[in-house]
Amino acid sequence: MKIEQARWTKKKGWEPRAPGGLGAGAQLVLLFGGTRLLKERVELAEIKRAYPQAHVMGCSTAGEIYGTQVTDDSLVATAIHFEHTHVRGASVPIANGDASFQAGEELARAIPHHGLAHVFVLSEGNVVNGSALVRGIAKHLPDHITITGGLSGDGDRFQETFVLWDGEPRQNSIAILGLYSARLKIGYASLGGWDSFGPERLITRARGNVLYELDGKSALELYKQYLGDEAKGLPATGLLFPLSLRTQTGEKGVVRTILAINEAEGSLTFAGDVPEGSYARLMKANFDRLIDGAIGAARTSRDIPLFGARAPELAILISCVGRKLILKQRIEEEVEGVREVMGDGTVLAGFYSYGEISPFTPNAKCELHNQTMTITTFSEN
Repeated sequence: MKIEQARWTKKKGWEPRAPGGLGAGAQLVLLFGGTRLLKERVELAEIKRAYPQAHVMGCSTAGEIYGTQVTDDSLVATAIHFEHTHVRGASVPIANGDASFQAGEELARAIPHHGLAHVFVLSEGNVVNGSALVRGIAKHLPDHITITGGLSGDGDRFQETFVLWDGEPRQNSIAILGLYSARLKIGYASLGGWDSFGPERLITRARGNVLYELDGKSALELYKQYLGDEAKGLPATGLLFPLSLRTQTGEKGVVRTILAINEAEGSLTFAGDVPEGSYARLMKANFDRLIDGAIGAARTSRDIPLFGARAPELAILISCVGRKLILKQRIEEEVEGVREVMGDGTVLAGFYSYGEISPFTPNAKCELHNQTMTITTFSEN
């Protein structure tokens, strides 16, 4: 595997140099960038000229990861030449959250399954029900195929997100990438680091990813009571206080964050399912534990038997925008923690998202997460 990475900013242009070193040898370019830059297709034509044979896959973000640096309103292009792997992909439109499961089914059917080793997904981030999307994809894939990826972002604005697959960046779109190889080694993990507080409440009324009532009371009003003055900034301030959901005693909680609110209905829309009968509890940030969560995800995704003593060649980092808002000037500490685990030989690329798709650990079921650092690692042998 050969990898070339470059970042574009309005102030400096491309650094360390313009794309194109791999030329026609690159089969895949991952492109993560600020919403405005993708919307205006800044530098997209140059990337396509630099890598004429490559599939280009990417999305808008809430922050771009370039090595151990986190920037806003930049483009990060990571071109990859696989020696023993080939890739196929597709994209589909999604009209609304209710179509998420069907969109997942369509994506899974759009790529060949023979020889498939892994699936990577980038989705629209504002209306999709990520839980239903994952279920739809998994339903039509072989049981042993893993799925990772994330939901595109739009900073803390929650207005418009874009996804790119071999064409122009589009709103209301989802893209899937299939990697085919018997010699591709893949690691993955997703960890958080948030602390629960307050009473646990029963979800008494919900539909899909829309929460109406907790303990028979308006979910939005209860949420506002907890947030106090922070409630004025909803839905963005909801990222600072996600919900932990569990359905059974002792079950590991799945974290959910708010995408939208509806004052008339008194409801909250989340990035993934909030099933009736589940138990919800508010969470708050613990700075050190957030960083420790990123480091833990790095260790799990690196320390799989297939890698042995050798570090992965590529790590795709997808972390939640809520973590970025909390950590602020400390945000690069979580990426630096990943670097310490992976070593200098691993190329780091990724973005801050509205949701992360991955199993918690190897052999776990794939789920949508919020407020986690999700890492997918790749090497060829």
